[in-house]
Amino acid sequence: MNQKIKKLTVSAMFLALGLVLPFLTGQIPQIGKMLLPMHIPVLLCGLICGPAYGAVVGFVVPLLRGILFSTPVLFPKGIAMAFELLTYGLVIGVLYTVFLKLFSDQSGKNIGALYGSLIGAMLAGRVVLGLVNTVLLGLFAEGYTWKMFVAGAFLDAIPGIIVQLVLIPAVMMVLLKTGLVPLDRKNK
Repeated sequence: MNQKIKKLTVSAMFLALGLVLPFLTGQIPQIGKMLLPMHIPVLLCGLICGPAYGAVVGFVVPLLRGILFSTPVLFPKGIAMAFELLTYGLVIGVLYTVFLKLFSDQSGKNIGALYGSLIGAMLAGRVVLGLVNTVLLGLFAEGYTWKMFVAGAFLDAIPGIIVQLVLIPAVMMVLLKTGLVPLDRKNK
């Protein structure tokens, strides 16, 4: 199968997952906010399909979900999430490629590359979320404080961060071991 068609198909699947997964936690909004269900497909898309596809899926998921299901509310949360998730998809895809090269002589290169790229993307996305919220809420509301940033991006998200740190490497290792995802980016 043509690699572009394969990546488009897999990206569409991750987009659909990003739209559907929040329904699992949607009945209890506090749980959904803490588990971050839209983040998982975006991060996996960046790892599997590459940074460009991860970025596009990341940007589209919260906006399309906001339009279709009115959650997240488009302004300011949906817009801020679009930039945050775009960053996750882009950064994890770029860092995974870089870390695979850096760890190329080590037997555990994939797990090191996975965790390095995942943590880097999670930090970069949260920085972008803070910057976008500062602009959106600083210009159009009462402002965005450091306390709001730390609470929203880190403290409230601890369960979701833990889920991502456990689930994403586990899924990727299974996909790598079964050959569903190539071991290096050259085949992508």
